Amino acid sequence: MPHANVVILTDESEFARLLTACWQAERQAPNITVLNSNSWREKDAADHDLVVVGPVRDGQITSVLQSLDPATAVILCVPANSQELGRLRTKYPRLVHIPLREDWAQTLLLVAGESLRRAKALQIARQAERNAARNENHATLGRYMLDMKHSVNNALTSMLGNAELLLLEPGQLSAQSLAQIKTMHSMALRINEVMQRFSSLASEMQEAENASQAETEETSTPTSRRR
Repeated sequence: MPHANVVILTDESEFARLLTACWQAERQAPNITVLNSNSWREKDAADHDLVVVGPVRDGQITSVLQSLDPATAVILCVPANSQELGRLRTKYPRLVHIPLREDWAQTLLLVAGESLRRAKALQIARQAERNAARNENHATLGRYMLDMKHSVNNALTSMLGNAELLLLEPGQLSAQSLAQIKTMHSMALRINEVMQRFSSLASEMQEAENASQAETEETSTPTSRRR
């Protein structure tokens, strides 16, 4: 995860040094920020995909976790009794506890890798949702334009027809009025070109949709026959 951001929060420099060294030995190491409980701020978690909480001073674990959003991915690598751990997991569903034993660093890296992949997947999913919402807005606008196309074309036909009738007898108009009518006629022609292009695009999109639907039906037909 080359773009992942991880914060290591601990008051033991050896814990941070060892974990950082192990992570940097990986092929795709995340961006690592090391903080202690004194320098920790609530907003630090918002800028990171994963928070690793190592050994901290007594009483600091609860205050640190309370400062985090419950949805934050957290790996807790400290001694903890089962009762306390159960209470923490209930309050922080994404909390993962790794006991401090001989292989804690390797275990933490494996778990962190999965957490970061999940965070990346969630990020992609949220972006897809935003894109879908934006596309739906565009689709709504497109449907409205399709619905109004006939009315706009009728209005343009009327504008162009009346402007052309007036331009047939330029002598009855003042120079200023004639110039204004010519401008209106020119702008109406431009709008008409836009509407013609829009109609052409709508036809092309419909043809592409029909072709895609036909291809899908052809692909699914053999499967249906085999059944």
